[in-house]
Amino acid sequence: MSRTEEFQELRPLLFSIAYRILGSVSEAEDAVQETWLRYVDSPTEPRSVKAFLSATVTRLSIDVLRSARVRREAYVGPWFPEPLLADPYEDPARSAELADSVSMAALLLLERLSPLERAVFVLREVFDFGFPEIASAVGRSEAACRQLAVRARRHMTEGRPRFEADRTEREELASRFFDALREGDVTGLQDLLAADASMVGDGGGKSPQLARAVLGADKVARLLASVIAQLALVDATFETHEVNCQPGAIFRDRDGKVLQTLALDVLDGRVQAIRLVGNPDKLGHVGPVADAWAVHRELQQARRDARPTP
Repeated sequence: MSRTEEFQELRPLLFSIAYRILGSVSEAEDAVQETWLRYVDSPTEPRSVKAFLSATVTRLSIDVLRSARVRREAYVGPWFPEPLLADPYEDPARSAELADSVSMAALLLLERLSPLERAVFVLREVFDFGFPEIASAVGRSEAACRQLAVRARRHMTEGRPRFEADRTEREELASRFFDALREGDVTGLQDLLAADASMVGDGGGKSPQLARAVLGADKVARLLASVIAQLALVDATFETHEVNCQPGAIFRDRDGKVLQTLALDVLDGRVQAIRLVGNPDKLGHVGPVADAWAVHRELQQARRDARPTP
């Protein structure tokens, strides 16, 4: 097998490692590309191609994450991971675990960890790497990696909810939720939202977005119904689509360009959190990105036109 073939076979794994460490599709793709260049330039064939490539993409991702942390401190408003529409790495025996590890909720928990803890957790808990491989990847002793894994696992366990939705139950609830959303059914939405449900948006200061988190089933349901009614004025639509392996949707303008993504966090039979990503810098991989400010101005004009004449 050629180096190109070996790399392409492992590429889904490399991207999935990098994305979980970085929370960014574009940065993960860059890390994978740089890994390929280093592999091509390597004068000798590594004993284990998988170990070499995994270690390389992990070290690159750690370095990128350290610099990204500084940028995120100055980020305007809430920061969410770049939405992922499909995880290229598949393992049927562990599909539920892999899906959970890439959810918005899990990635936001990973943000609490140091870059080294995050890398060790991803390699050990998500992809089941052995500690000798992890130690080589992060440049620490096996003993140190075991300690990092324990700390990371503790932080992640403390932050996880006590009840998690069954996949079938989650999908059925999400179907009812999006049906109610299409109809602007406030009562139907309220019935599916947890009492303390929240809706939060990430616009990065580059698109119209919620000024602050909206809290409570009643407020969230009424705002959602209002938003859907207003988007209809400018022929904007949404389509359901998994986002980070969870129920979600993609909102588009009349030309089919992407306005934002929406991801649901379903727990204990209710929608607990709704996360919107509208920062255009995070949507390019989803498709052509709409000018959200132009849509916003058009909407304001449509509202004025709809007002009754005195």
